[in-house]
Amino acid sequence: MPAPTLRPVVDGDQELLYRIYASTRTEELAPLPWDESTKDAFLRTQFGAQDRYYRQTYPDASYDVVLARDEPVGRLYVDRGARAVLIIDVALLPPHRGRGIGTSLLTRLLDEARGVGKPVHVHVERFNPARRLYQRLGFRQAADQGIYLLLERAAQPKTAS
Repeated sequence: MPAPTLRPVVDGDQELLYRIYASTRTEELAPLPWDESTKDAFLRTQFGAQDRYYRQTYPDASYDVVLARDEPVGRLYVDRGARAVLIIDVALLPPHRGRGIGTSLLTRLLDEARGVGKPVHVHVERFNPARRLYQRLGFRQAADQGIYLLLERAAQPKTAS
């Protein structure tokens, strides 16, 4: 598969971003006795709150749609701070998981961070299967924050320019 590409989020992406977000909550909501319209209403409220939080907390971050062969398949939100690169959120639609897209995105981000001598941080839920990917790429647990773990890939030596 060709390397995924990124494009900035635009106003018309809200429904796509909602579908990506909702796909990350399917297992969590499955046992609830709610009908689909109740789940949808709940998820839309949660999605809106998350989006507002991200944009208020990380106003200078990059908010990108992930494309595979020009098809939108996910989202990648990254804050390139003065001291570290923070992966705010990375999520792929279910049919595109486990195909190397996430590995490719993260590898490029790690290369970028290496180029500027910064560590990379990400918060991951304990039960998130992506933890294995992060560990394989050299991330280590930096803090236990209850439901979330803060993972860090230490700063690597800068590459020569």
